[in-house]
Amino acid sequence: MEKKITIVCLNTNTKKSYNQGIRLSELAEVENVKLPLPILGALVNNKVHELDSMLYKPCQVQFFDISSLPGNAMYLRSLYFLMFKAVRDLYPDAKLHILHSIAGGKFCELRNLDEPLTEHLLNRLKERMQQLVKMNLPFRRTEMPTAEAMEEYIKHGLTDKTYLFKNRTRIYTSVYYLDDMVNYYYGYLVPSTGYLTLFDLQMYGQGFLLKLPTRKHPESISVTRHMPKLAAVYKQYKDWVNLIGVPYVGDLNNLVEQGKVQDFIAISEAYHEKVIANIADEIHHRGTVKMVLISGPSSSGKTTTCKRLSVQLSVLGYHPIQISMDDFFVEREETPRDAKGNYDFEALEALDLKLFAQCMDRLLKGEKVEIPTFNFALGKKEWKGKTIQLQPNSILLLEGIHCLNPRLTADFDDAIKYKIFASALTSISLDSQNPIPTTDNRLVRRIIRDYRYRGYSALETLRRWQSVRDGEDRNIFPYQENADVMFNTSLIIEMGILKPYATAILDEVPETEPEYSEAIRLKKFLSYFCTISEDNLPGTSILREFVGGSSFSYK
Repeated sequence: MEKKITIVCLNTNTKKSYNQGIRLSELAEVENVKLPLPILGALVNNKVHELDSMLYKPCQVQFFDISSLPGNAMYLRSLYFLMFKAVRDLYPDAKLHILHSIAGGKFCELRNLDEPLTEHLLNRLKERMQQLVKMNLPFRRTEMPTAEAMEEYIKHGLTDKTYLFKNRTRIYTSVYYLDDMVNYYYGYLVPSTGYLTLFDLQMYGQGFLLKLPTRKHPESISVTRHMPKLAAVYKQYKDWVNLIGVPYVGDLNNLVEQGKVQDFIAISEAYHEKVIANIADEIHHRGTVKMVLISGPSSSGKTTTCKRLSVQLSVLGYHPIQISMDDFFVEREETPRDAKGNYDFEALEALDLKLFAQCMDRLLKGEKVEIPTFNFALGKKEWKGKTIQLQPNSILLLEGIHCLNPRLTADFDDAIKYKIFASALTSISLDSQNPIPTTDNRLVRRIIRDYRYRGYSALETLRRWQSVRDGEDRNIFPYQENADVMFNTSLIIEMGILKPYATAILDEVPETEPEYSEAIRLKKFLSYFCTISEDNLPGTSILREFVGGSSFSYK
């Protein structure tokens, strides 16, 4: 007699008994689960599973499509493998490099091509990918001993993966196959190529963009945005990590094993200091700057960037005055609300724009001005006698998410402004086809900061993260190309230092919560990094803003 298990299907709100070993794909069919778009996988007790997974224990199941966080990630990883297969089929000697997100897509390069990349070659690649989609080839996952998996990767010329896997403490490792190709993309894939019907390839700079649907618009491809400044800073940092020989996490882990990572802490920090010093020099050479505007998304290190730049400007004889835009929030009851009725703290109108303009105008006229201090607990501005008056050598450093929005400083001459966009543009990758999303870099930072300094659990941070990102898409990223300079605040050694902090905090996310799947994903991501001691991390480091021990005060 078949052993039965009880399965709760959240999509249909049913609780039934099924034969032990039923596949998720069978369950979806029997339950007649209907989603707006094709089912890609499921959360089983809030853990991501592929559709061919078999169920042996009582559980709750929720199927998802591309509009979900895990579904969109599955689709992206599967497209990576599809593109890898198509490149190998058409251009066997070429090396595919998937580098980073930009302009609404993933920036890629084909290296070792016999001829320059052209629209014709790219169209051939796209056509081959479409042929593979029509063939509906299955993505097959096999578990094998890690040592054997590494041999398999070496056999297929994927040596950069072996450097990463050799530091994992797992006996078995997953290996994915697509027809005659082998690869692994650090997460689950869709069942077959037939699911990957919507994508595009577009020429972009010296490479091309892989375009795919987003969670918000799962049935269309977004418009490509021209972002030359962001592209330039990405290239600068990618070239640098290649120059110093640490483009991939496996290379970084090797340095940890060899006891050489402390040198790279010094190198990474020196690079940051050099860039900040160069920014200070440029401000000085302009000769007219009185207002430095520093913007960036959540956990990008804006505050530390502001403080370090102040030090470099002081070296040049300036008297820097730092002002946080957070102190100009409107009273809580005046805060605008979003479509769901929640306070929208990321909206420009959440700032007292009239008061800000008055204070800046008076300051620039040489008057003594009292600046408010915002009490976040009470939700109102307080006047504590904090007065400012500019001296002939004074320079204002304004830091906040809206600083590059032209409306904020529309009343002031552009000649007195210098605009900086700071973000953690992660320059190290897992391997040549697996870039690290900058959002993961910032999310790990924010989880640690919220827990240590704001009293928020990882669960609370994960719950709010999508809302934060939506606010960034509306209020920050549309203005990033307004910057005079972009500063990449990420560090090569960053995840190794943040790993023990973040992992311990993520361990507290309960299995009963939907965010558990994201906590599991982040912990797996962090598991690929060897832990790095923070002992040699200087007090001025960006990372000190999150882990503590900073030379600066953040009150």
